[in-house]
Amino acid sequence: MDLQNLAQIREFGNIEFLAKQLVEGFITGLHRSPFHGFSVEFAEHRLYNTGESTRHIDWKVYAKTDRLYTKRYEEETNLRCQLLLDVSSSMYYPTENKGKITFSIMAAAAIAYMLQKQKDAISLCTFSDKIETHTPTKSTPSHVHKLFLQLQNLLAQESKGKTTIIADTLHEIADKINKRSLVIIFSDMFAHFQQTDALFSALQHLKHNQHEVLLFHVFDQQTELIFDFEDRPYEFIDLETGQRLKLQPAQIKQYYQRQVEIFYQQLKLKCGQYKIDFIEADIARGFDQVLYAYLIKRSRMK
Repeated sequence: MDLQNLAQIREFGNIEFLAKQLVEGFITGLHRSPFHGFSVEFAEHRLYNTGESTRHIDWKVYAKTDRLYTKRYEEETNLRCQLLLDVSSSMYYPTENKGKITFSIMAAAAIAYMLQKQKDAISLCTFSDKIETHTPTKSTPSHVHKLFLQLQNLLAQESKGKTTIIADTLHEIADKINKRSLVIIFSDMFAHFQQTDALFSALQHLKHNQHEVLLFHVFDQQTELIFDFEDRPYEFIDLETGQRLKLQPAQIKQYYQRQVEIFYQQLKLKCGQYKIDFIEADIARGFDQVLYAYLIKRSRMK
């Protein structure tokens, strides 16, 4: 699935089925590629290692496969994950297919599907200038099914005039989570050019509380970073404030690119200092970039 499929995703609507198809296609491709240095199996068993106790060998599986597997228990596999999804108005760009929010919803759904298969506990938090929804952190099938329904409902929603205050959200989440968790954030981060200190403080708060953090910067590279527009007059509209500005892109292209570069270099530097995984998620490149990053992060946490 890539940018061209985003409109079809919105039409199809069954998030749970789409997430399953997306993940299974990704895993199949991963096994055929050279990038299989970490486990992507969803079985509740692991191969028996010579010298281990035979007490936990699953002899029924051995009878079927002629291979020795040991049972994996909850304390070996269970993870607590907080999925944080920015639903502010800027995430609904490009407006013709609500590209960034559709991409983020599908990426979050795919990760939720992976977590469900590992019997990990999941919470979903949506936010704009405040926390809009925040579910309990559970691993039960009924809970996960509700999360998929919530994500599916988000596809149909409109977002007008919703600004972003991600720093306040991260502080609030950090205070609420009382157990070490993996916090996965999907946001375009565009509201924070003038709020870098507050944002860095919030990210540091999460790390201070011993949480692992994956920050996906979701963007449309061609227009939002490269600022690649035809050389003709445009009216640019701020989706969060409604502010309008008429100009020719060439007039501000270099300045715009420089300001964006400065901000993201600062953000990458701080994330590196705090040991936060910062992933650039261009919506034109598809979902593999997100799923690779998640699997690598999870493999490091085992």
